[in-house]
Amino acid sequence: MKHVEAEIASQPECWQRAVALAGSLAEQLPRHGERVAVVGCGTSWFIAMAYASLRERAGHGETDAFAASEFPGQRRYDRVVAISRSGTTTEVLDLLRAVAGGTRTTGIVGDPDSPVAALVDDAVCLPFADEQSVVQTRFATTTLALLRAHLGQDVNRAIRDATEALVAPLPLDPATLEQVTFLGREWTIGLAHEAALKCREAAGFWTEAYPAMDYRHGPIAITGPDRAVWALGAVPAGLADDVARTHATFVHSVRDPMADLILAQRLAVALALHRGLDPDAPRNLTRSVVLP
Repeated sequence: MKHVEAEIASQPECWQRAVALAGSLAEQLPRHGERVAVVGCGTSWFIAMAYASLRERAGHGETDAFAASEFPGQRRYDRVVAISRSGTTTEVLDLLRAVAGGTRTTGIVGDPDSPVAALVDDAVCLPFADEQSVVQTRFATTTLALLRAHLGQDVNRAIRDATEALVAPLPLDPATLEQVTFLGREWTIGLAHEAALKCREAAGFWTEAYPAMDYRHGPIAITGPDRAVWALGAVPAGLADDVARTHATFVHSVRDPMADLILAQRLAVALALHRGLDPDAPRNLTRSVVLP
């Protein structure tokens, strides 16, 4: 079994541990009413997008998400939350140094001994969700499970759905699939971007991601036979019919969207293996981007 396969399979257990931990982190994580910026790179940025949408819509306070390199330093926030599995990513470290002393910082990391954990005011360490793989799976979803639980959401359904998603048949055939477009709404837009990234990273496969309502404003032009549109979360009225007219496959389920992300992770691994690639050694990638 590949490292990434074992890490994908461990997600329900990791989410349970994160939910149990959430109640003890009232001081380390954003408080109700704080104005918060959540930052990360790649996968961590997409998880930041999902959390920012959930937190603001739940009424906990204004919440923005940024790629760490694009943080608007002229804006004032009560807290910056940095998500970084390795805790060594250059852009995240540069940002934390820039705001040190002026803005409270929280770091969510996999490695308790990492530079990010040492730089922030509050370190939230998830070593049980850290990974050997280059391609992130369980650290990202465990972070989101923790943050959802901290917002007061019941994550138990997501855990049950995740267990089922580990054994459910893949909704698409890696041998015949040419392209996938992932769609989301509100907080699942970040998950759609993350699902697309998994297939690109692990398999070098052509994927795109968009807000579901914006898909018909151009991206639908690439949709057709042997291609698929996979919607995570709520589906706009008429979307399935619009996809059907293109003769593409439409994928959607009633599972919690984080559980559907597990299916997309499994598809990414299956696509890599079908193409003769090693999902544990993706092309042109390293586990952390550390710039000179």
